[in-house]
Amino acid sequence: MRNYRELLKFKTFDERFQYLRIGGGVGYETFGPERYLNQKFYQSAEWKEIRDYVLARDLGCDMALTGFDILTKPIIHHMNPINSNDIISHSDLLLNPDYLITVSHQTHNAIHYGKFNDEPQFVERRPGDTKLW
Repeated sequence: MRNYRELLKFKTFDERFQYLRIGGGVGYETFGPERYLNQKFYQSAEWKEIRDYVLARDLGCDMALTGFDILTKPIIHHMNPINSNDIISHSDLLLNPDYLITVSHQTHNAIHYGKFNDEPQFVERRPGDTKLW
């Protein structure tokens, strides 16, 4: 079971990526006809609250790595894939911050589908930047 405490033991982007990598395939069915469950969950107040907490905890950095600031909309990623049964049973995987991490869209896709389309591109922050993500 992947968790945040273990993830922090890895010091490089590549090590953290390898730890989180799932390597599924495009079109792999996760929720199928029960997709409405995860859509409803991701609109809930409890998800929005934990999402904001995780984003602040990780300082808006990809895989919580300082210097890898996310300049687009961040994604809060479940380190262990969830399914409809997790939502129905309100599994600990859903809202426990130890099973959640902030990632960029590009990193999220690479975790799920196995590779980056291009190498990750990060822009260095400068004094006076006003857009956090």
